[in-house]
Amino acid sequence: MTPQPPTSQPLTPAPLTDRLLRSWLRCRRRAWLDRFGEPGERQWNAHRALALSDQLRSFQTLLPQRPGHGEAACADGAPGVVGLRLRGRGPQGLQVESHPALLERIEGQSRWGEFAYRPVLARQGRRLTREARVVLALWGRLLAEHQQAPVPHGLVLAGEGRALQRERLALGGGLQHQLDESLQRLAADLDPATPPPLVSDRKKCTLCSWRGLCDQEAAAMGHLSEVSGIGGKRREMLLEQGVTSLAALAGRDPEQLAEALSVYGEQHREIAAELVDQARVQASGIPEPLGEGSALPELAGAPGVLLYDIESDPDARDDFLHGFLVLERDGAGGWNEAGARYQPLLALQEHGEQRLWQRLQRLLVRYPGWPVLHYGETEVIGLVRLAQRQGATEAEVQQLRGRMLDVHARLRRHWRLPVSSYGLKAVAGWLGFAWSQKGVDGARCLLWWRQWRHWHRDAGRRGQASRLQLQRIFLYNRDDSLATWAVVRWLLAQD
Repeated sequence: MTPQPPTSQPLTPAPLTDRLLRSWLRCRRRAWLDRFGEPGERQWNAHRALALSDQLRSFQTLLPQRPGHGEAACADGAPGVVGLRLRGRGPQGLQVESHPALLERIEGQSRWGEFAYRPVLARQGRRLTREARVVLALWGRLLAEHQQAPVPHGLVLAGEGRALQRERLALGGGLQHQLDESLQRLAADLDPATPPPLVSDRKKCTLCSWRGLCDQEAAAMGHLSEVSGIGGKRREMLLEQGVTSLAALAGRDPEQLAEALSVYGEQHREIAAELVDQARVQASGIPEPLGEGSALPELAGAPGVLLYDIESDPDARDDFLHGFLVLERDGAGGWNEAGARYQPLLALQEHGEQRLWQRLQRLLVRYPGWPVLHYGETEVIGLVRLAQRQGATEAEVQQLRGRMLDVHARLRRHWRLPVSSYGLKAVAGWLGFAWSQKGVDGARCLLWWRQWRHWHRDAGRRGQASRLQLQRIFLYNRDDSLATWAVVRWLLAQD
């Protein structure tokens, strides 16, 4: 059920905050839900915790001493200040409020004395986003009013320690125009009694705390984004052709749709029949085979298999865990699932890649001829690149490639399933598989890893906490391999 805002509006409208602005820049609907949504519908996710963790480490590198707090710290000229609330007026008299993550003292003249402050923001990823630029511009504008001194630049940080990157961002000119326009549009989107519509491309919804609520609405209305293979641009094309829902797509004639989509490019003509077939399978709930033959013929005579899953920190370009599930035949032609053994190989950067490669080689040699099953291309790309960096010959690389079987690719080649995504969680979930730890995903696993890296050398209670984090990481990684096996088991059963 879509939440509704209060029927009685307050005499003084609530101010537009930097958090609302940040949400709106990501998704118009998200900002409305942040203001009016039921708190119980919001789901915790690890992405904000990861961002705050990265921010803290960047700030500690910039200012090792503890920052001051609030107005008193500014008056005292503290090198760094947190917890300062800034209020002001935006375009058309809009009330605006912000809480800068950090203020850094710089040379200048302000109402506090022979110094001034500038706002500091820690960015995520490798590029500075529009969201970060506009929010930093808001901080700078309100800070300039508050300290009665201009704020021409803000500081953007990324990384920590010796790898800390610093970038000055000019806060004037066109950026201030973007800020005014964004605040006006945010206020307009918060005014109606119902939220803005679902976004066209919902791939990034996995990062949002309201994703559960929006997923329910998308499924109930048959939103085109629920059809696997349809993103934002393709949805707009279908809408222009009068295809407004999953059911409508399932009812279209593939040849007629192909002709209609050909005006957007030949690639869209070629995909039309596949989209219609996928919509029909999702509407019926019945999987459809795509051809004869076994999806995994290599397993027929295999004495066992290795199920392989990597956990990574993409920002650090660090594949920190290589997990294997060793699964043998049971002697009667089946598989000894109860006796499956989990073998995690933790890859600490300080130990070096050569040591990791030697450990991986020893494990693979221990099970000659066993196929290595993985879901998606991450594992084969990561392992092959590691082998090449460690000087493996072309013959050794080809032998390694020959052992690795991508379950995701085989599934897509042989079956069309009634799922909105062919990702491991969606497919294994459709098959009834449940992860041991509820609500855990790759982002939370990465959060646990970064916490462990920060804590694992400490003793006492922190040492116990770090061991618990590592156990959680191993359990999640093992469950990913078991989920892959659930898909393999289903494919073998269809044979």
